[in-house]
Amino acid sequence: MASEEQKALALFIKEVHSALRRTSLHIGPNKAWLEHVKNTDVLENYAACMNKLATTYWDANSAKDCNDVVSRIEWSAAFCLDYFVNKLYLKYREKDIQIGSKILCISVDTKENFGTPIQLIDVGSCYNPFKIFDFLSVFPIDLCPANDGVFQCDILSVNLGSKTELDGTKVVQLQVSSFDVVTFCFVLEYIPDSKLRIEACVKAYDLLKPGGLLIINTPDSKHVGANFKIMKCWRYTLAHIGFSRIKYEKFKHMHCMAFRKSIHKDIAVRWAKLHKEPYMEYTMNIPQDFCHTSDIKNFLSTKTVTTFDDLKELPFCDDIVG
Repeated sequence: MASEEQKALALFIKEVHSALRRTSLHIGPNKAWLEHVKNTDVLENYAACMNKLATTYWDANSAKDCNDVVSRIEWSAAFCLDYFVNKLYLKYREKDIQIGSKILCISVDTKENFGTPIQLIDVGSCYNPFKIFDFLSVFPIDLCPANDGVFQCDILSVNLGSKTELDGTKVVQLQVSSFDVVTFCFVLEYIPDSKLRIEACVKAYDLLKPGGLLIINTPDSKHVGANFKIMKCWRYTLAHIGFSRIKYEKFKHMHCMAFRKSIHKDIAVRWAKLHKEPYMEYTMNIPQDFCHTSDIKNFLSTKTVTTFDDLKELPFCDDIVG
């Protein structure tokens, strides 16, 4: 059973997300995001709530079978291990080569160079949960880090260039094609608009080495088919960017997906063209985008009735059982 503190922390997180989406409807997503990243009070409270949920309630519930929050980290790390260390990527490389050379008649001589440890950039890291895996070299970034081990960075505005540049713990520039893995663990639903989510995924594409992985975990407490059109649009959109989906699992409260940066963009685009359905568009919407309710007024003080279904839509929501 969730404690009152758990509910209060989760409600704050939910209302930050909701308020940001509502603001974006009024003034536009770009301006809303720029205002949000300057709101240090909200960001610091958000980071503190996330850290408290993770390090207190997540740790306490980590042994429970129903805890999918642990799964999102372990699922991502386990697939990285299989893909890179166990060389599963060779299977997908061969598939890319076959499609490229025999069907598309394009040259696919791009090399895939992955060493150890695996170079992973964790976007929206909060407290760097991937640090426990010794086969990963983690570069954790967050809008407002919960501890000194995480770098401050806005993935939407950060410059990309020939090398990574830091100003203390603030990221000034990230090096293109320098990471084996980009993780978006409960991140895209924080971003208030489809176009901005796509921008984040384009940034991920540019940061990855050829054949690298984009791992996305996104919360969804409904049954596997409830939001299938939304997930299909994500796959369609990411294919146009240059990603091929190579793993998908739906758990009780979330979708877990792994996308490979194809060694030639046209290979991924081919899938999108072949599997285009009338409802598919170049969008990355979330269910909450279609909930146009009244504005949240002063969410720091408003009393709201919290239901379990509300909490299941949030990062670390799976800590809140019952």
